[in-house]
Amino acid sequence: MKVTFLLFCLLYTAMTQALVLPETASGNIKRIELFQSAFVPARNIDIWLPDNYSSLTKYDVLYMHDGQMLFDANTTWNNQEWQVDEIAGKLMAEGKVRPFIVVGIWNAESKRYPEYFPEKVYRGLPTSERLLIKAKLIMQSLSLAPVGDFYYGDQYVKFLTDELIPYIENNFSVNKGPQHRFLAGSSMGGLMSWYALFERPDIFGGAACLSTHWPGMFDINNPFPKAFEQYITNNINRLSNHKVYFDIGDQTLDAQYPPLQKQIDAIFKTSYASENWRSELFPGHQHDESSWASRFHLPLLFLFGNKENQ
Repeated sequence: MKVTFLLFCLLYTAMTQALVLPETASGNIKRIELFQSAFVPARNIDIWLPDNYSSLTKYDVLYMHDGQMLFDANTTWNNQEWQVDEIAGKLMAEGKVRPFIVVGIWNAESKRYPEYFPEKVYRGLPTSERLLIKAKLIMQSLSLAPVGDFYYGDQYVKFLTDELIPYIENNFSVNKGPQHRFLAGSSMGGLMSWYALFERPDIFGGAACLSTHWPGMFDINNPFPKAFEQYITNNINRLSNHKVYFDIGDQTLDAQYPPLQKQIDAIFKTSYASENWRSELFPGHQHDESSWASRFHLPLLFLFGNKENQ
């Protein structure tokens, strides 16, 4: 009975999200319902336009994953939100950041995990390790039971670069070029943010990766942490003046992250200009939207801020 009620609640929340536009404290939302793609399942796209948005002004763009969690806690499954509209609107009103819009890309729900996963990292593993990972996923959660090749993060990147970005740039008053396009996400969305940047540095100018899920699975006892390190080591020379922001907490799921983030930081310290990347630890912060909202102003200042505010 409890399981049935929980499923009903989740279904009701999903339906509410799909039907009701988020209420915002500043700016307003334009929704593209069920944006069609040749690469990934259709999903809603919520585009936040700041107060006084005008076709006479050109805006930078922040592409954010898990778009249904960004603006209105009344429509989210856990009654939490990133407070993107409040934080971005305040920073713009204070003149601390240049004008930008936010493109909130809804996740694929049950396919969120394989869609946000850095695909080339998985495909670079030996066959024996890939089989081990698939077996562990089946044991840990039937909902993650791999079907076919399972991970398809490269398809998601193509969706962003070949379909969504052209649509945004053809329909909104935005600047073009990698120096005006940025990515942001948390957890698996953190993985996808740096991965999409590394895969397409010609398209994106930077990424904010909050509470990046460096274990890649439910626990750290798997090949992914070292594989992420190897991929970054092998590809960091593809970045030049790109901006990369990392941060983590140390509670709940984030408790796994500090030693893994430390290894990633070591790669950046030896291989990348210090002014172009940042890594922060927030003691007491948990793996949830409330924690991310409390520090979201920092990556926005780093990516979009005027020199004196970065």
